[in-house]
Amino acid sequence: MTCLHDRHIKPLILAGLNGDNWHLKDYVARGGYESLKRILSEKIQPEQIIAELKASSLRGRGGAGFPTGLKWSFMPRQYPGQKYLVCNTDEGEPGTFKDRDIIRYNPHALIEGMAIGAYAMGITVGYNYIHGEIFADYLRFEDALEEARAAGFLGNNILGSEFSFQLHASHGYGAYICGEETALLESLEGKKGQPRFKPPFPASFGLYGKPTTINNTETFAAVPFILAIGGENYAALGKPNNGGTKIFSISGDVERPGNYEVPLGTPFAKLMELAGGMRGGKKIKAVIPGGSSAPVIRGDVMMETDLDYDSIAKAGSMLGSGAVIVMDETRCMVKSLQRLSYFYFEESCGQCTPCREGTGWLYRIVDRIENGKGRPEDLDMLNSIADNIQGKTICALGDAAAMPVRGFVKNFREEFEYHIEHKHCLVPAYL
Repeated sequence: MTCLHDRHIKPLILAGLNGDNWHLKDYVARGGYESLKRILSEKIQPEQIIAELKASSLRGRGGAGFPTGLKWSFMPRQYPGQKYLVCNTDEGEPGTFKDRDIIRYNPHALIEGMAIGAYAMGITVGYNYIHGEIFADYLRFEDALEEARAAGFLGNNILGSEFSFQLHASHGYGAYICGEETALLESLEGKKGQPRFKPPFPASFGLYGKPTTINNTETFAAVPFILAIGGENYAALGKPNNGGTKIFSISGDVERPGNYEVPLGTPFAKLMELAGGMRGGKKIKAVIPGGSSAPVIRGDVMMETDLDYDSIAKAGSMLGSGAVIVMDETRCMVKSLQRLSYFYFEESCGQCTPCREGTGWLYRIVDRIENGKGRPEDLDMLNSIADNIQGKTICALGDAAAMPVRGFVKNFREEFEYHIEHKHCLVPAYL
């Protein structure tokens, strides 16, 4: 867990965390639960909360970037039956490790954010679905839930009000596909984690067939801070259409890998400075800016790019989850794609034919190029297979498998061609 100490960049979610001050008393000392207390004591209308979120320009921090206030407004408030609130902490994409730090070091921010969301949407039951391979963090979150219940921040008639909210933790077993929201719902229901056809969407037919709102861990954790400082002030921390701060998980060939919370619109060069620059003083070669499913960008292009949804899209990739993977000049792009393609091949749930068959096909072609058996026609074949996967599957995992292939071949085609022609890598470290 890494916090910032820069007078120009003040984090919100990660502010003041030292690894040991995650308990309720610590969170309250930092001003925690004040937003929830004010909402309940002043009986603030749910519509006002949703309006503040819309004003904040908060977008989903899990990857899709959908406006949070708009999503919350989809929940039918007058629905007569049970409704559900779900947090997606099934953080399984390579390069992404911010959500586990939130539940490890600041779990009460998430709990308060979910309680506020439940109040705003008229929901009484919620679940946090946690990636099964971070079980110690799952136990930490369970401990935080117990603290919140004992203090009256969860349960029936919270803080003496008419609002009740029960929040539970549930863990998966490390399946990447369960990060897709409808596969997550299937798993929560005790079924095989496979994506559902949409429509219907979770807002009308979600957990147990009831209206459900699903947001990412960081999204919920930002809510108390937004209400504390005001939606417009939060938006002003970032830039238009990219409000607030964002936690970036930077890893790879940098001196200080970790989580850094910076305003959206911060230059990538500034994030690199915070992370200590390139390890060993080597030259930057490539950057995957939004988790392993985001198309790779050449290092020189990324150094001129700002960290926000629109700027990264203009550079040819996507902000995604904010997982920044940095590669230096010694990295072989063919070998890097080989490893990523193997991951998506192994993690395909097998429900859709294009993904089930296509991911294996992509991996085998990249693998043979890496092992000196590539053919001149392979690069066009990779693009063709990616075209036949992308946009043709029930969920976005097909796209997640196809986009890295297209990005690597597009931006580093000369390296793939060298591999095919010379049967080995042009990078000196691999000779």
